[in-house]
Amino acid sequence: MSITSFYPPQRTLMGPGPSDVYPNVLQALSRPTVGHLDPTFVQMMDEVKELLQYAFQTKNPCTMAVSAPGSAGMETCFVNLIEPGDKVIVCINGVFGNRMAENVTRSGGVLVKVEDEWGKPVDPQKLEVALAAHPDAKIVAFVHAETSTGALSDAKTLCALAKEHGCLSIVDAVTSLGGVPLYVDDWGIDAIYSGTQKCLSCVPGISPVSFSAAAVEKIQNRTVPVQSWFLDQTLVMSYWSGEGKRTYHHTAPVNTLYALHESLVQLQTEGLENAWARHAEQHLALRAGLEKLGIEFIVDESCRLPQLNTVVIPAGVDDAAVRNQLLQTYNLEIGAGLGAFAGKAWRIGLMGYAARPANVALCLRALEETLN
Repeated sequence: MSITSFYPPQRTLMGPGPSDVYPNVLQALSRPTVGHLDPTFVQMMDEVKELLQYAFQTKNPCTMAVSAPGSAGMETCFVNLIEPGDKVIVCINGVFGNRMAENVTRSGGVLVKVEDEWGKPVDPQKLEVALAAHPDAKIVAFVHAETSTGALSDAKTLCALAKEHGCLSIVDAVTSLGGVPLYVDDWGIDAIYSGTQKCLSCVPGISPVSFSAAAVEKIQNRTVPVQSWFLDQTLVMSYWSGEGKRTYHHTAPVNTLYALHESLVQLQTEGLENAWARHAEQHLALRAGLEKLGIEFIVDESCRLPQLNTVVIPAGVDDAAVRNQLLQTYNLEIGAGLGAFAGKAWRIGLMGYAARPANVALCLRALEETLN
């Protein structure tokens, strides 16, 4: 058997992630590899940190990129902040809220669930009731932008409730960072994680995270070690910041961080508010076209993510056959439904570089021709 080089097809990615990658980000991957402790790379890491602080709208010194995908960013927040016996309230309105809950139990925490219907945002009143019923709770966790449903929750209100009751907050911003307004400092978010492959339009494999001063204090005052050596922030912090920074911890994914740096430069050049507005504008164009095709949205407009459009599969339509036809005929990928929405919904992404008129036009034309 002789295996030759792999050359993937040129797809248009309009699913729940990964998204289309900016061409200049792909080019950045091919730049010469240097050592992960090389002075030039150290300088670039400082810039990545500063650019992430801009993207998150935070001044947190403990802002960095975990050398692993968004799921590792999630685990980083939970394993560092939860000690055995800590009571954690997790708001669940989709797949990724359930993953948060799983992290609580695996970290030895005491789990309290606050559940909402799929496709709905987290209900602040339900959280308030749970906080009153569990005054010994230490952490509140929720998903800002639920990737499985396309619902956007009110992070500002939820974090304010957590703070009122003396709790730290953990927020999943995997799909929201760069796509919708997000203000870590103004909203009082204590720990937040995201991914590179959604609205940042970078390659998968890196998870931006940020911790508030209160979160860092809890980590530094732990009475038992963090269960994960690799994700232990007391070790990683000295790699990214502080006196003696860049103390060896692991071999950083050098070229992937070049790509992240380039995607964050792209975001800075466009401007956060402009990026948010672009996602909203392209969503409206997609919505108008889908409505003409008789395709309905699942999530109410008041809490709908512009970058992740979850729609009802028309009656009598074969879900897998349509998605396969889009892929084979148009090189277009849209996402299947997850969990409760499996076989009932499509998830159409307008993330980062994918949120542009040409993609919207292609998606609408391809859907119309395929459904006809």
